[in-house]
Amino acid sequence: MSDYNAPFEIHVHGQVQLRADVDFAQLQDALKPLWQYAGARSLADGATSAYEEEPGIQFDPKEHLLQMCWTVRGDDDFRQSLDEMCMSLNELADQGAAIEVTFYDTEFDEEEIDDEADDEAESRDDFVMLFVGPTPAAIMQVQRDMLVQDVVNVMERHFDAAELGGVVAEIDKLFTQRFDALVSSLDLGRRPRGAGGRSGGNRRPRHLH
Repeated sequence: MSDYNAPFEIHVHGQVQLRADVDFAQLQDALKPLWQYAGARSLADGATSAYEEEPGIQFDPKEHLLQMCWTVRGDDDFRQSLDEMCMSLNELADQGAAIEVTFYDTEFDEEEIDDEADDEAESRDDFVMLFVGPTPAAIMQVQRDMLVQDVVNVMERHFDAAELGGVVAEIDKLFTQRFDALVSSLDLGRRPRGAGGRSGGNRRPRHLH
């Protein structure tokens, strides 16, 4: 359970397209690791973010969409709650989706660090990208698409978009090899299509809805 003396403010951000048959009760059960960690007794009680300006956890039954822009105070043990949530959302997801999680170090403030402590002070901020989906292929598709977008955005500073077809093709080749390695022993469905777990990264700013 989180508290105001917790070392992190943890922000969960993303949206997941759910199957048309998913109802609120199923979603509440899938998200139980989150709202229970926040000390709530139900999703309705725990859906509110620690920050009023954030919409929190929202379920749109008409669009079959889960949207999260939600902050909770906690510790590193929250990572276990995230793993449990992802396993449950895999069962409800209609397609692959990415969920961004940022750990903000509440004990670190760059503006208040003493000059003498500058050399030793280091923020424990962390950023994690989680992926959910109905199949490994669907998850891999999202990973592939995000990587292509990131690479193209960087390389377009130096090259025209029309020149980057070969780069995208090489990325597709890497994901095809990974997928083929998976299906060598299991039938996992269709491979990711061209122009797609967990990964770490640098701190990103908190998102608002």
